[in-house]
Amino acid sequence: MQAADLPGRGPGLNLRRPTWQWLALIAVVAATVGSACAGFAWALARVTQAFAAHPQWVWGLPWAGLAVAWVYARWGNEAEGGNNLLIRQVRQPTAPLPWVMAPFIVLGTLVSQLFGASVGREGTAVQMGAALADLWAPHVGLHPGERRLLLCCGMAAGFAALFGTPWAAAVFAIEVVAMGRRLRWRFVAPVLACAWLAHQVALAWGTVHTHQVLEASPGFWAALPWWLVLAVSAGALARLFVWASHGVADAFKRHVPWAPARPFLGGWLIVAAWLGLGLERHAGLGLNLIDQAFEQAMPWWESLLKAGFTAWSVGAGFKGGEVTPLFAMGALLGSAWGAVAPVPVPWLAALGLVAVFAGAARTPWACTVMAVELFGWPVLGPALLVCHVSARVVGPVGIYKAQAEPLQG
Repeated sequence: MQAADLPGRGPGLNLRRPTWQWLALIAVVAATVGSACAGFAWALARVTQAFAAHPQWVWGLPWAGLAVAWVYARWGNEAEGGNNLLIRQVRQPTAPLPWVMAPFIVLGTLVSQLFGASVGREGTAVQMGAALADLWAPHVGLHPGERRLLLCCGMAAGFAALFGTPWAAAVFAIEVVAMGRRLRWRFVAPVLACAWLAHQVALAWGTVHTHQVLEASPGFWAALPWWLVLAVSAGALARLFVWASHGVADAFKRHVPWAPARPFLGGWLIVAAWLGLGLERHAGLGLNLIDQAFEQAMPWWESLLKAGFTAWSVGAGFKGGEVTPLFAMGALLGSAWGAVAPVPVPWLAALGLVAVFAGAARTPWACTVMAVELFGWPVLGPALLVCHVSARVVGPVGIYKAQAEPLQG
């Protein structure tokens, strides 16, 4: 595949059907994905509440991981590729996404959360969105360039519906695939339209998103040294997490050939850490940690504990994703700097939240836009700085290995 065939570039985007047909297809995808994500968000809230009420269920985590991994190995082996499979398919469409990707990732994420694994939800949103969108491709006769667009629309729709940030979702769906290569931004319009519509559908179903406008701006230039310190440390934490999660996954694959045994063994170590180190507060998404980080300066080691817990959970094969735990790591890291920096703790937590994600996912532009959507326009300048510096510190390989893979000719 040539560089000109990347999303947004070259002849691969010569759409052969009338605009009204694309608008209809985008509306259908947005309605389908937005509704599915609203249902998933409702179910996720229920299982999160259930685990909080019954923390002793962590004893079932190894068996839950074994069961989900066995289901994947038996019926959904191709879907195991997750977000890396999506990135490869957008770059070079070769075959339809497995239809089981959407239901399996939803099932796996809910089970992981129900028993206390430290995993996220972005993998679920993006994979479900792309898989549901791809179901339409064979019925409307899309050529490869159009299918790339459809997959990006589905990815953005899922992200927007679950996180409530449609602008960031559109940029994320393109940036995570392009990996820094120049885009023709006409690709953004249909992707943004699908993301925005899916977000509205999710809201219509009653999905609630929390956005916080920061007050008492410290001023960009006055706080510039601390923005740089935060950016470099966020990049270092993101790089450490990427190294740890890939290392754990590679070690399990090397030493435990049977895939279902990996989360089973990894789950018992999580139980041991839970009981021996008292890490129950680091289970699940980490929304409780984010709330604490915005309220007060947290100890610096809290971000490392969340990073370790998540790297082990993801590396062992528990389903869900990494983004919301990355938010928690970043918020905790930023909050920790509040103990020494003459900058309001909420500002440091907010910028840390997006900076660690930007570095780990290699999506600094999407995270800059997300910062504005979540926290208001005053964060634009600092967010632009910390997100791009963090991504530079991380280097070419982030949480999605497929981003760094060479394009095939």
